[in-house]
Amino acid sequence: MNKVKPLAPIMSIVHKSPDPKNVYTYSPGVCVLKSGRIIATLDTLNNETKEKIGYIYISDNGGESWRFVKNFPFYHARPFVSGDSVYIIGHYGKMMIIRSDDCGESWSEASVLCEGNWHQAPCNVLHAKGNIYLVMERVTEKIPAWAVSVLAPVLMRAKEGDNLLLKENWTFASEITCKNTADFNASKFTPMPFYEAVVDGVTTLCDGRYFHAPGWLESNVVKIEDKNHIWYDENDSTFHIWMRANTGFTNIAALIKVVEKEDGTMETMPETRPANRPLIYFPFPGGQMKFHIIYDEKTKLYWLLSTQSTDVATRAECLPEDRYLTSDNERRRLVLHFSKNTLDWCFAGLVDAGESEIESRHYASMDILGDDLIILSRSGDKNALNPHQTNVITAHKVKNFRDLVY
Repeated sequence: MNKVKPLAPIMSIVHKSPDPKNVYTYSPGVCVLKSGRIIATLDTLNNETKEKIGYIYISDNGGESWRFVKNFPFYHARPFVSGDSVYIIGHYGKMMIIRSDDCGESWSEASVLCEGNWHQAPCNVLHAKGNIYLVMERVTEKIPAWAVSVLAPVLMRAKEGDNLLLKENWTFASEITCKNTADFNASKFTPMPFYEAVVDGVTTLCDGRYFHAPGWLESNVVKIEDKNHIWYDENDSTFHIWMRANTGFTNIAALIKVVEKEDGTMETMPETRPANRPLIYFPFPGGQMKFHIIYDEKTKLYWLLSTQSTDVATRAECLPEDRYLTSDNERRRLVLHFSKNTLDWCFAGLVDAGESEIESRHYASMDILGDDLIILSRSGDKNALNPHQTNVITAHKVKNFRDLVY
């Protein structure tokens, strides 16, 4: 049987752990400048010291090779352009940000935008209406479990070209959490949650495998541009937040919306289906894992980079030893889809896949470079500790990606 040929096998190594069993590589972010220069960010975790630190790399040859620039003191970061500057935003508990005014060669000291306990992955940044829009997630309370049930996705807006190191130049949307919005165990005819949910707690599936309280995380912001779309806003004031859904099942994402008010404030709320009922969960390829969405002006299509699952029905006690936690945590296949409406997704191809479970291709980010997609993946090789604690950040290029449309 012939194997499917990947669209973009590994082109180059951005960063590799010097100690795969103790120093893990996470959170690749990528941004393409007008010049074609690529800014890459990532972070590492030292398992012994628990130190987390960010890295900045630059490529001036389309991602074929990378030059280290500097470290920064936070993680889960992403680079983006605003005006003539490049920014990197992330957190170390506090929300933090740095700026470069020379295309990434030198960087400011880190500024604290918000105190408290914040979260997010390097998901997308939206440029619209002369503004920057992105989502950070605030941990609203402390619980004895993974805090995804109490994360509040906060849409942030700033004017293009303003000094984004200053909190006063950002507007923050109101907050809702999955815990206070979704009924965890009332859905009798849907797979959410797949396992019995313990609100604010953990469900043990078998020895060594457990399921955290349902929730949402790792948020992308999109704007509906099609005037025929059921959610199109004639006032040009609505943004949709697509999030990874932690339900124990696969191919389900969480969805909310944010509406800009006349006074400039932004209100967060569930979306409503045509049946006039709130909609929280929606079928979505790879919605069980961190995904990345971008909008391409040339094709008028949304492009989705996500992780493909193949065996969510395997009983917990029968999962392979190198599967990370639950059956929905397969992390080996990175795939690409496109959509005209963010609801119907067409399969575009397999970006890349590891030869084994431990050789992950997941938690990826992407940006457009001319006719190509530049993709950075949180990857593993055979030396990785497991599919989650990975040891390599890899660069991939999908050439002429628009030719994949059918």
